[in-house]
Amino acid sequence: MKYYLIAGERSGDFHAAHLMEALKRQDAAASFRCWGGDMMQAAGGELVHHYKDLSVMGFVEAATSVLKFRKYLKECEQDLINYQPDVLILIDYAGFNLRVAKFAKALGIRVFYYISPKLWAWNTGRVEQVKARVDKMFVILPFEEEFYQKHGYKVDYSGNPTADAVAEFVPTADFYERNQLDPARPIIAVLPGSRKQEIEEMLHEMVAALPPFQEYQFIVAGVDNLDRAYYAHFERNGIRFLFNQTFDLLAHARAALVTSGTATLETALFGVPQVVCYRTSVVSYAIGKLVIRVPFISLVNLIAGREVVKELIQGDFTSRNLVDELKKIFEDPATQQRIAEGYADVHAKLGQQQAADKTAELMVGYLRAGV
Repeated sequence: MKYYLIAGERSGDFHAAHLMEALKRQDAAASFRCWGGDMMQAAGGELVHHYKDLSVMGFVEAATSVLKFRKYLKECEQDLINYQPDVLILIDYAGFNLRVAKFAKALGIRVFYYISPKLWAWNTGRVEQVKARVDKMFVILPFEEEFYQKHGYKVDYSGNPTADAVAEFVPTADFYERNQLDPARPIIAVLPGSRKQEIEEMLHEMVAALPPFQEYQFIVAGVDNLDRAYYAHFERNGIRFLFNQTFDLLAHARAALVTSGTATLETALFGVPQVVCYRTSVVSYAIGKLVIRVPFISLVNLIAGREVVKELIQGDFTSRNLVDELKKIFEDPATQQRIAEGYADVHAKLGQQQAADKTAELMVGYLRAGV
């Protein structure tokens, strides 16, 4: 069968690539055309556009990209007409993907959605769009199944791919030697995100928390979709950058500063105590405060249903507060216990279910059955 996939950011590229590999195990004749990234291309997808062309952050920032998005939307619609896939598989990225879903549905193309957009956070009205435009939704967070059920829409929860990826990861034995790190000094991992816009907002403040922790190594996780030279203006004494080694970094870290997103869940699943950080433009934050309907922004706290890790958002995101929270992680038994117990709850709720393989099995089964 012919599969057309769309992912709009790095984490979507990662999960879509694993899904594509699983689909090939279910469907020997599978062929893929995609909007995504290097990992989807490596999995056998014919890449139309890279996600770095599509990625924006914040309400205002998205609004200023309207003309660019319209151009890409028209291009995507024409490409669907030309390719005529058996199914369109959308990965998160609601603003673009729900518009494509509407067009594909009108063409009679089956529409599947893998990794639900976060409608439960700020736009429950879009559930009606999902019900009208998406034939099957495959969610990766256990509370999403109940959320959609309340709106009269049946979805499939087949596990969490991040939990699978962390469980399957084998740390590099010579990690310290390979990266010329000091094995006697513990590591504080810094995960500022994968998009220039969020890194600009986050990284200067994060590395400013270094001075009180000279006995630690501050290691920043860089990503290869950005030029390595871009990171140079964040460099200062005591800061190291490692590229495309995030899981290895977390496997060896004592604590972490993490920009809100999938990385917060990855960090929790590695058992690394963390401080969750987020800052956007003043206007975007003001709009967000009006529309966001959940009490937390990190996946860790949302899945646990309580504050497990500290979230420093907007005005609270300062180097002084980062220092204070790191000291609690290292020195306060109550903080350590709260995080450890919360992480155990998150593990239990997610389970271990080989999400990509189970989702692929369901998808191919539905397609062959015409459901």
